[in-house]
Amino acid sequence: METLRLTAASEDAGLRLDAYLAQAVEGLTRSAAQRLIAEGQVLCGGVVPAKSARLAGGEEIQVTLPEPEPAEAVPQAIPLDVVYEDEDVIVVNKPVGMVVHPAPGHPDGTLVNALLFHCGASLSGVGGALRPGIVHRIDRDTSGLIIAAKNDAAHLALSAQLQDHSLCRTYEAVAQGRFREDRGTVDAPIARHPTDRKRMAIVEGGRRAVTHWEVLGRYSGYTHIRCRLETGRTHQIRVHMASIGHPLYGDTVYGAKPAADMPGQCLHAAALTFRHPRTGEEITLTCPLPQSFQQLLGKLRRMG
Repeated sequence: METLRLTAASEDAGLRLDAYLAQAVEGLTRSAAQRLIAEGQVLCGGVVPAKSARLAGGEEIQVTLPEPEPAEAVPQAIPLDVVYEDEDVIVVNKPVGMVVHPAPGHPDGTLVNALLFHCGASLSGVGGALRPGIVHRIDRDTSGLIIAAKNDAAHLALSAQLQDHSLCRTYEAVAQGRFREDRGTVDAPIARHPTDRKRMAIVEGGRRAVTHWEVLGRYSGYTHIRCRLETGRTHQIRVHMASIGHPLYGDTVYGAKPAADMPGQCLHAAALTFRHPRTGEEITLTCPLPQSFQQLLGKLRRMG
């Protein structure tokens, strides 16, 4: 079982506890939160609350989550944009809106389901039944290149490259505001947000995170940037850019203005370089910006 410790913010005052938990705990529905409260798995201010309890703000809340039920992803005939494939690896240009692997709220329709149909049984088992072949992840609303392993040896070799930073991932993004410098580096540790489980944050004592960025174009109120990840933390580019006052276009989770022309953050995994796990050959792959990204750049150019 996993125990989470949360602190209700002052703006949460008046909110029902089950509604708060559904917002604060990733993948937890309101009905599931109600069950946990009824089963005594939630403490609010050190006591078991009533199911209909409302928050005053500032409470310390402890939630004990049950072990997830074992599950296995199933193959689904979902089209894939395959950029590279051989007997050891497959690299796909993931579209915006596709989740990488099954998770609460997304039991199917994921990249893993599509890979299982496309590759059959030839995906590594290192990641477990729900994440076969998956070496690294990108967010649902981030598009672009993601690599998967077709056997355990390839998976372990690619994971080692992630650790020693020789697997290089380069992203393009549009961020709010005009960057003064042409390039720079953000070196700031990232961990789960202390009160909002759906967000990450700059946290002292968190895992080291380094993002190198450079300007590709400046427009009225926005900047087109390229980012190279030295590390690979969850939401790393989104958190780092927001931390220096430049949240990504459309990324309302990290403080950007809502954008009707973008389904989420404007972020694309544009290039990937890795050493082939069998031959040692260095391979560099690229993929074009998605249509929504290109249209946004066109609009910004016209604005000046």
